[in-house]
Amino acid sequence: MTQRPPLPYDQLPPVPAFTLTSEDFEAGVTLPDRHVYAADNVSPQLSWSGAPEGTESYVVTCYDPDAPTGSGFWHWVLIDVPKEVTSLPGGAGTGAFPGLPDGAVHVRNDYGSRDFGGAAPPPGDPAHRYVFAVHAVDLPKLGPDGDASPAYVGFNLHFHTLGRAVLVAEYAAPKE
Repeated sequence: MTQRPPLPYDQLPPVPAFTLTSEDFEAGVTLPDRHVYAADNVSPQLSWSGAPEGTESYVVTCYDPDAPTGSGFWHWVLIDVPKEVTSLPGGAGTGAFPGLPDGAVHVRNDYGSRDFGGAAPPPGDPAHRYVFAVHAVDLPKLGPDGDASPAYVGFNLHFHTLGRAVLVAEYAAPKE
């Protein structure tokens, strides 16, 4: 059996953890079809608590380390979420962006769009992991704009992350 790539944050210096939950799924379960690219493609509801003191904003991401690319696949990168915000309703990252906080900026994902792009592993692949993370940031604005790459956002996060909350679900596409 092929060894799975490590989770992305296992490779970075540790930061304090805080809590991330979703009304749509629990850690370790199969991601509901509602959050699949070829189905409804709706961003999940997320709530977080316990961010470290000094938090000035948040960055929300979703990453698939199991994508057959050699570099994983970024499904969602939302920066500059105001520090007063501690949840996003379902759909805040898709469609008309209902409930997206003022000032928050979508960075282009690996689909090339500025929104949430749902799970889309190749048919027949083992289940992929979808790592949802909320990063507590020590700046009100991280710096990059919506044209930045997810890697550039990650580079900036390396220097400004005070804490991180992570929630992982899995999804396998039906075999063709």
